[in-house]
Amino acid sequence: MSDPVKLAIIYYSSTGTGTAIVDEMSKAAQNAGAEVRVRKAAELAPQAAIDANPIWAAHHTNTAGVPAPTLDDVAWADALIFGSPTRFGNLAAQLKQFLDTLSPLWMSGALADKVYSGFTSTGTRHGGHESTLLAMNNSFIHFGGIIVPPGYTDPVKFVDGNPYGTSHHAEFGPDLGSISEDTRNAARHQAERVVRIAGALKRGIAA
Repeated sequence: MSDPVKLAIIYYSSTGTGTAIVDEMSKAAQNAGAEVRVRKAAELAPQAAIDANPIWAAHHTNTAGVPAPTLDDVAWADALIFGSPTRFGNLAAQLKQFLDTLSPLWMSGALADKVYSGFTSTGTRHGGHESTLLAMNNSFIHFGGIIVPPGYTDPVKFVDGNPYGTSHHAEFGPDLGSISEDTRNAARHQAERVVRIAGALKRGIAA
């Protein structure tokens, strides 16, 4: 494709699960021909809270070089994948704070007609996977966006079982921040589907 799909992956992760999902999505999207920007929402938690959790502190340090998202990243993108850990069945404040800055783009109509999709992780098996993804969709609807969920459009989705978006049960312990092969497969499929649909829309609009 001479004019590749521009994909922005904008997420927040405290202990690294989201970052691991983003790594899979970014590679899959690039392999599908997309130009990708990865952006991590700015940290809002006090340093004392971060330092109290060694895994959080290490991840905070290791991702210090990932740029924070800007309005330009959103305006630039043909498609956006947002990711957040679940916080009481809803988005993390760090990602929500960024979404709340998008009013200028929304008022100008610049958020409309883009492709949107989401992913999440939780510390418990039924701790808000779907409600967090549906909460993201509320914003996408207000944007006038085109929501592209993974659905059950590939056999890998019958394994991970979440048609709303990639989600991962992040068990507490020494492996916190890593993800399973099932989650990796789901993340790759979601990214590839977003790029494919966004590409079809982009070609159709240009025709």
